[in-house]
Amino acid sequence: MKKIGVVVIGYGNVGKGAVSAVEVAPDMELKGIIERPEAIDKCREENRETLVSDKIDDIEEADVAILAIPTRKVPEVAREVMSKGLNIVDSFDLHGNELLKLKEDLNRVAIEKGQAAIIAAGWDPGTDSIVRATLEMMAPRGLTYTNFGPGMSMGHTCAVKEIAGVEDALVITIPVDTGIHRRMVYIQRYPGTSFEDISSEILQDPYFSNGETFIEDTDNVSELVDVGHGVRINRKGIAGKTHNQMFSYDIRVTNPAVTGQVMVSSGRATMKMQPGAYTMLEIPPVFFLAGDQNELISRLV
Repeated sequence: MKKIGVVVIGYGNVGKGAVSAVEVAPDMELKGIIERPEAIDKCREENRETLVSDKIDDIEEADVAILAIPTRKVPEVAREVMSKGLNIVDSFDLHGNELLKLKEDLNRVAIEKGQAAIIAAGWDPGTDSIVRATLEMMAPRGLTYTNFGPGMSMGHTCAVKEIAGVEDALVITIPVDTGIHRRMVYIQRYPGTSFEDISSEILQDPYFSNGETFIEDTDNVSELVDVGHGVRINRKGIAGKTHNQMFSYDIRVTNPAVTGQVMVSSGRATMKMQPGAYTMLEIPPVFFLAGDQNELISRLV
């Protein structure tokens, strides 16, 4: 059986996690890595047996592209990659209206091109979205609280790194409980830049509009980085007319490794979907798994 050809776009922490996941997937083959020109030499050094380029046109025989790039670059890059005839998976991590707008925009492109796109494929949004839906199915009335961390937030960190004057950054999410979070932001500035100006821009960013945000100056962000993270989802609700149904889902993970793995599993699912753009919530779970579908049903059901 022909293996699924995968190209990974972006070779940061999540991109490395995606490459690792493809390399051990029994039904996939890594066709190449796309990296920024300024980082391409290092990427080639770490991946000597893989084609590394800064141009998607250099990659041949790929079926799906994993967009391991910052959330705010996804809309533009996704459309460009889909124009090359590839299915795509991204880890867009903004919720609500911004996610729905991306889904609507990419759905038009995907249907026009006859391709499949899976958006917001990570562990939140992504697998946690499926967990929240499952708990709500079990207790339709009630309250669900999603508590992240403590750990490094990839999306928040990328957002701060994009701010002019920031050389490096780290954002730690700390759960206060009942879905309320505190963001600890550590910034390493270029000489001559203003801490006050950078702080003001951070506080105005939608990533930091919910919950408390504390910003600290530091000389060396790399000494603080730990990519571990986690989530606890609690629901207390009612099944039928019976109260006091209580559920808890708790994970502690290496953030980029799990995000990359979920994206690669979603890449497999794109090969089983009709043209269009989907969130993970809309896809049968069996589509994400390698192997014969009947065997999977026999083993897991």
